[in-house]
Amino acid sequence: MRGFHWLLLLLLGCNNIKENEHSGAAKPVTTDTVAVIEQIPSFTADSINSRPASIKLLPKLITLSGGNSFYLNIPEGYNITVAAELNTRLRFLAKSPDGRLFATDMHDLTDNKKGKVLIFENWNGQTNRFEKVTTFLSNLRNPNQVAFYKDFIYVAETQQLRRYKYKAGQNAPADTGQLVASFPDYGLGYKYGGWHLTRSIAFNNDKLYVSVGSSCNACIEKESIRASVVEMNPDGSDAQTFASGLRNTVGLKFIGNKLWGTEMGRDLIGPDKPEDLFQQIDRAVFYGWPYYFQYQQKVYADETFKDSVRPARLKERPKAFLGFKAHSAPLGFDYFKNFNDAALLNSVLVCLHGST
Repeated sequence: MRGFHWLLLLLLGCNNIKENEHSGAAKPVTTDTVAVIEQIPSFTADSINSRPASIKLLPKLITLSGGNSFYLNIPEGYNITVAAELNTRLRFLAKSPDGRLFATDMHDLTDNKKGKVLIFENWNGQTNRFEKVTTFLSNLRNPNQVAFYKDFIYVAETQQLRRYKYKAGQNAPADTGQLVASFPDYGLGYKYGGWHLTRSIAFNNDKLYVSVGSSCNACIEKESIRASVVEMNPDGSDAQTFASGLRNTVGLKFIGNKLWGTEMGRDLIGPDKPEDLFQQIDRAVFYGWPYYFQYQQKVYADETFKDSVRPARLKERPKAFLGFKAHSAPLGFDYFKNFNDAALLNSVLVCLHGST
């Protein structure tokens, strides 16, 4: 099943293959548009200094049921198989306490209420495919992520976070659930680098963390909840800002007791800057947006804003652990802590969406 897990990480996290891109002859996908593997010795330390071991990637031809094909570069010795095919905008995966695979479906790139939470089940080991896809929830507004915590499944939409009681084998919620938190849902359109419709969630030490993107490309927000990670109790009470200055943190996950996230830099200041980021997110830290950005491992002041408008305490942003090429759009990531391949053990796989 090793190759199967790689497929789901790549296709759901980097779901940017358009129909016209894989019609006709198969086209190779370059290494840096698929994934970046960063090897680290341990996440128990406060800082990380190592860099990745050399991992050989080889092209693998993927052929879909309609005959369309494309290449993905994967580590040598691995295999990929198509586990399921849907012509929609799948986002993130979550494994339920009873071992079923849940996924969010945002339908398409528009702001819509056609989103779903899906369940992939009845795995066929001979065909290497799921035989059944069940709709757990529908009519959702841009659902980006679900997460299971204690007796609940949490569903993150643009305007709200709701939770539903969950029992093993359940194929639909028993009721309308409970409202955990509400979020601002307006902003400049997608073409102008704003809005940021997705909400991502993570749990640690009986606390819930939610990332809320900015409403714009580069501006001074009216609401403090924008461009931040918010910490709250699992029922939504005692909500407070955990970290700020984060334009759009899409991937959000604890590795040990440290919170990590992927971050998308601002647009419209050139084809090669600023960098998109993978970084540790610490309590009460300001990460620079909109006043600062990172480029080639250095922090720069955004000249859009005069020095007089920069709060005195916000001198610069902390340098991120890893920077990607501008417009790489890092989304999901996973940490291979207990992995049976020494070459990938203690590595982070970051999936890049690419520019649209």
